[in-house]
Amino acid sequence: MALQDICTRRLDLIAVTPVCALSEQVGDGRLGEFTRAKMPATWPPEHWESHVFDWLLRRFGEHPDEMGWHRYVALRGTDGGRTLIGTVGAHRSATEPGDCEIGYGLLQEFQGFGYATEAAMAVMRLVVSQPGVHTISAQTYPSLPQSIRVMQKCGMRYVGPGDEATTVRYRWAREG
Repeated sequence: MALQDICTRRLDLIAVTPVCALSEQVGDGRLGEFTRAKMPATWPPEHWESHVFDWLLRRFGEHPDEMGWHRYVALRGTDGGRTLIGTVGAHRSATEPGDCEIGYGLLQEFQGFGYATEAAMAVMRLVVSQPGVHTISAQTYPSLPQSIRVMQKCGMRYVGPGDEATTVRYRWAREG
């Protein structure tokens, strides 16, 4: 699958390349340059775990056919240009054929405006158009009601515990 950016009503979702991910991992400040956007001092989003870069870079190498949807940075346009506001991405499940897991995170100052839902739904539309994807799941902590609300707005329903001890999993399933 070729890298493709996604434009929604209010956001530009820019597909992250391995070069961008490496830049972000080492914190050289070039992510803003690569995406032609302002990078707020509050970057990265809360609950972002730095070890995910190792996983992401490994995933890029192992599944280049999915590179177009592993990770996007979300940009919001303003009068002064575009600003990095968060991330969204997806990957196929290693244990459940036909399932794809989605994740998202926004800088705190951009939460509560529907941006996470808008970004997640855009990536869900892309992912579900891929052959063999029948369900989309997401995990979060019960202590993050805004994250659960995003999942619910995306049509996901609670299905049980998540992979980590204190997480919960929600899932959307294709009808038919």
